[in-house]
Amino acid sequence: MPADAPTILATSGGVVAGARTRYSAGPLTHHAVELAGVTGRAPRVTFLATACGDQPAIIRDFHDMAHEAGWQGSHLQLFSMPNVPDVTEHLLAQDVVWVWGGSVAGLLAMWRLHGLDVAMRTAWEAGVVLTGVSAGSLCWHVGGTTDSFGPELRPIDNGLALVPYSNGVHYDSEAQRRPLYHRLVADGTLPAGYATDDGVGVLYRGTEMVEALTEVDGKAAYLVERGPDGTAVETELPVRLLR
Repeated sequence: MPADAPTILATSGGVVAGARTRYSAGPLTHHAVELAGVTGRAPRVTFLATACGDQPAIIRDFHDMAHEAGWQGSHLQLFSMPNVPDVTEHLLAQDVVWVWGGSVAGLLAMWRLHGLDVAMRTAWEAGVVLTGVSAGSLCWHVGGTTDSFGPELRPIDNGLALVPYSNGVHYDSEAQRRPLYHRLVADGTLPAGYATDDGVGVLYRGTEMVEALTEVDGKAAYLVERGPDGTAVETELPVRLLR
């Protein structure tokens, strides 16, 4: 069942500590599933852990979360080979695609190698809701800041660009993130974009950012633009608290 418009919920959250499992899906991820508008059956949610090398433990954790949430869970892995015969067909059969964190540079390279860059755009245009955390947020954008290359953050500017903005993740929890993101927007390396504190997401309908959402009270989202004097201008956005 497709959403009524191409939909992305890009987050720095979406998981919480589980009571009987390692993780449980957080309010942001539950909201992404609600956006698919599924009624009368379990939502179909597929999980991609490409950014952490398809670690079996993370995939098991997802299936625990899906079972707990009442979803029909599946996963799409690329290591050591794709586990489905047709990645586009698999994505189009889903209501929600949930992308985990890790190396966004590695994720993008593997996705392009296996045609998932095109498949993701096809799914997005068809109304499959796309969501994810960290690398699973950056990937939908033009680029952002990443630790894919080492402990010193660097820019990445070869995202899928489904939306024409940059993205800053973990904005309040990693000291390098905010100043580097400001510099990259100010010098034109990255276009204007949206940054999220941990526990916050930004919702796009088509290519328009329509709402910022948080699962942690007191956290924020920001618009970062290049000002007329060539410096970065940061504007805190209103956020809606999800329960």
